[in-house]
Amino acid sequence: MNPTHRTLLEHIETPADLRRLTDSQLPQVADELRDYLLQTIATAGGHLAAGLGTVELSVALHHVYDTPRDLLVWDVGHQCYPHKILTGRRAALAQIRKRDGISGFLRRDESPYDTFGAGHSSTSISAALGMAVAARRQGSTVKAVAIIGDGSMTAGLAFEALEHAGALDEDVLVVLNDNGMSISENVGALSGYLTRRGRDPISDVDGFFNALGFSYRGPIDGHDMDALLRELRVMRDRPGPKLLHVRTIKGKGYARAEAEPIKYHGVTPFDPKLGLPPAKPAAPTYTQIFGEWLCELAAQDPRIVVVTPAMREGSGLVGFAKAYPDRYFDVGIAEQHAVTFAAGLATQGLRPVVAIYSTFMQRAYDQIVHDVCLQNLPVTFAVDRAGLVGPDGATHNGSLDLSFMRCIPGMTVMTPGDADELRAMLRTGIESGVPCAIRYPRAAAMGGGARVAPALPTEEGSALPLWPRSLPIGRAELQRRGSGIALLAFGTLLETAHELADIIDATVVNMRFVKPLDEALVLELAAQHELLVTLEENVIAGGAGAAVGELLARHALDVGVLNLGLPDRNIEHGTREQCLQDAGLDVPGLFDAIARHSGRITLARQAPRRTPGLRQNAMFNGVLRLLTRSQLKG
Repeated sequence: MNPTHRTLLEHIETPADLRRLTDSQLPQVADELRDYLLQTIATAGGHLAAGLGTVELSVALHHVYDTPRDLLVWDVGHQCYPHKILTGRRAALAQIRKRDGISGFLRRDESPYDTFGAGHSSTSISAALGMAVAARRQGSTVKAVAIIGDGSMTAGLAFEALEHAGALDEDVLVVLNDNGMSISENVGALSGYLTRRGRDPISDVDGFFNALGFSYRGPIDGHDMDALLRELRVMRDRPGPKLLHVRTIKGKGYARAEAEPIKYHGVTPFDPKLGLPPAKPAAPTYTQIFGEWLCELAAQDPRIVVVTPAMREGSGLVGFAKAYPDRYFDVGIAEQHAVTFAAGLATQGLRPVVAIYSTFMQRAYDQIVHDVCLQNLPVTFAVDRAGLVGPDGATHNGSLDLSFMRCIPGMTVMTPGDADELRAMLRTGIESGVPCAIRYPRAAAMGGGARVAPALPTEEGSALPLWPRSLPIGRAELQRRGSGIALLAFGTLLETAHELADIIDATVVNMRFVKPLDEALVLELAAQHELLVTLEENVIAGGAGAAVGELLARHALDVGVLNLGLPDRNIEHGTREQCLQDAGLDVPGLFDAIARHSGRITLARQAPRRTPGLRQNAMFNGVLRLLTRSQLKG
């Protein structure tokens, strides 16, 4: 549709404007909204297919319910773009997920129509139930609606909320947006049950939800506006807990997205007429390196199995799933189950690798502590998206894992600095026979090899290839000798440490292990340097730097220590580079922090080797001017 023909949508600034329209006008609104969403996200990038599937549902909900007085709680946020367009953020959609633009998820501080923050799945029913209980206690007639996808229904939290809601008999509506997908295809018995209900009228899905105390209606066509309006009005006026089962098509209205909803789940800018362009060759990411090397290891070690909570594509496991379907387990959005399931596998002699994002690993913390580490089971956690993730923002930043894993007895924590180290650490974890975590960023992997020591001979009879070898657990690597300051880099900031060291003539250590720490080397460095600076893409509180500080305190060493990492605030969305700059973890930011702490920095006599453009960086030049005014020598 030509943008000039958006005669209805362009006059909708709030849902109140939408409610002034007649039912018969709403299909045109939906058509215009879908076209606006497609054209805008094709230009800006973002989540596409899920929102295309919820256009009619979003229009119908805001037309039937008195929002924002009535409370719509959207799960996750991938499906929320049409909701954002209808609630005063139509123009802002062009800057979604960009620095200073609107979030790709739900945020209470962004709009009164975003009643509950989202980003992680399966929270909507619990939150809506809480809102319904609060409304009743306050004598309010406010309605609460949770809109949850069938993918999010695989999480235990959703079932806990359903069970509680049915027992309380509160006035809450759950809209089950059933499109057969999470990011990948849905898995599990519930998904199969819902799918059968769509083709077999005698299947008793309504009996299942009725048994939980819900009044069930459906399934209905989620793209039939008349059916949606009719059923939502019935449900709005019916007291107690109820569930409306809505069948939608992910990617609806854009043929390419309907045909390939996984590919079009999240997109970079593209021409809608041509579709997404072929992927351009790029430097391999840590995620890709992980998936490829895991296949290599699995070919030679039949004990290796993989468990992931609905993150096949995101965790780089498409190749593994195809090569070893009987050794690949997608458990759906069920992080707690993923970890304990892996623990069970490990008790019987297997070597499970749990591929999980750092931010989602938070949801399974008790299982890591109680079911894996307390029993000292050989589960290897491949912790993807560690540190700052860029456009996905605060809900997806992997800011905490070093802190919450380091304190668990029995856990080994590794931080690779390049591609070869990731390979070596994956092998180390699997061979170790103990709980291990390997955390790596959402970024292109450094090439590796150049700074890694030559391969050591393997033990006789080893089933695994010579390179990359296992690493000595708890052993760091001194990579550059400098003077005065030692930079102790934990993983993601190793290359940045080298760039900084070329400017200030610092020692650089690739720490590799957060736990166990290379205590002997740290103590040696403390005796040889005036200042130890720890670098980590993790919150400072309780992180890798704290481990270094604790070691020095135990030995009562009088040496300066500066812990640099993520600040005690949320880092908002933007490019990864912008986020690192915001956190002060780029070269100029680290330089400034060290200068302010020490008061004196000796600049290297030679020009930087790895940062040819750095001295043309305006921010860096400003730092140099500040240092000159402070009478720092150089």
